[in-house]
Amino acid sequence: QVQLVESGGGLVQAGGSLRLSCAASGGTFRTHFMVWFRQAPGKEREFVAGISGTGGNTYYADSVKGRFTISRDNAQNTVYLQMNSLKPEDTADYYCALTLYYINLKRGPYDARGQGTQVTVSS
Repeated sequence: QVQLVESGGGLVQAGGSLRLSCAASGGTFRTHFMVWFRQAPGKEREFVAGISGTGGNTYYADSVKGRFTISRDNAQNTVYLQMNSLKPEDTADYYCALTLYYINLKRGPYDARGQGTQVTVSS
């Protein structure tokens, strides 16, 4: 079973950047769609970005399009989320997850998810 570990979260000022990483182990990585989603306190889980197994197709929520970039390195079993022009409303716990099926990309269910990394954007 695949295990996912996120890193790279932290505190940043509005307008700043962060790069999140998600390292996978224990299973087949390159066959899965990878997803980043976030959840802020008191709010529902929100899809942020997704990427196909080869990295050839990417998908973004409207709220982050043009600011965030998802990428993956299948040789390193790692997926990244580059976040630029951060806003206070981007504050949330960020999670990576994976799924075999495109239909599950935005809403799940996911085959595995990580424990999350916290991102706080100050105004």
